[in-house]
Amino acid sequence: MWVHDIDPLALELGPVQIHWYGLMYLIGFAAAWWLGNYRARKPGSGWTEQQVSDLVFWGAVGVILGGRAGYVLFYNFDYFLQDPLWLFAVWQGGMSFHGGLLGVLMVLAVFAHRNRKSFFEIGDFVAPLVPIGLGAGRLGNFIGGEVWGRATDVPWAVIFPRAGDNLPRHPSQLYEMLLEGVVLFALLWWYSAKPRPRMAVSGLFLLGYGSFRSLVELVREPDGHLGFIAFDWLTMGQLLSLPMVALGALLIWLAYRRQNSVSG
Repeated sequence: MWVHDIDPLALELGPVQIHWYGLMYLIGFAAAWWLGNYRARKPGSGWTEQQVSDLVFWGAVGVILGGRAGYVLFYNFDYFLQDPLWLFAVWQGGMSFHGGLLGVLMVLAVFAHRNRKSFFEIGDFVAPLVPIGLGAGRLGNFIGGEVWGRATDVPWAVIFPRAGDNLPRHPSQLYEMLLEGVVLFALLWWYSAKPRPRMAVSGLFLLGYGSFRSLVELVREPDGHLGFIAFDWLTMGQLLSLPMVALGALLIWLAYRRQNSVSG
């Protein structure tokens, strides 16, 4: 058992404070840019390095704006109704993956229109670039000692002082880093290395992330002000992730059904 005592600040220069969590975002965007350019340089990729740079930049905008909006609307809607301007208080922290995903999807739609590409052509290209950032973000959560897991007696349990109860807990941030970051990246990178039917890679991302997130939510502490949404086990994270599983499976089925129809 270990007591979490990592300093969330990576660097402090007078009034300027740089948090590890913020650096993890930069790592995620840099990894997406590098991996995207690696794929773009391959013959017949249909992508240029300039398009990759533009996509990563606007994707970052979608992540930040959508992530903040999702955190406020999905997890703190009552507070938002009392103080709508709190939506813009980004310095107080708070990001939601599902909100960030919606923000990115809107950006992809605009990017597809302007670059004369189909929505799922871009979705299939960008999906394998995302998990590194997801894993880095979860590592940032762990360093910051936030979004901890439920109380447990497993040998690798961690006491998070910010929880305020000194109970040993699951380091659920590291579980998510492993599943949503490492495993999902390996799966998508391998799967997308060969030509696949349009929508299949996007579908696998949704299916994989939704499944992994729903699984980890079983040992992750639900938000204190929300608790369980229903059945004494369903959390907001699962409520938002389970539709991703269904949609991902549907996209994969449609992709291969269309391919079989065309080849037939």
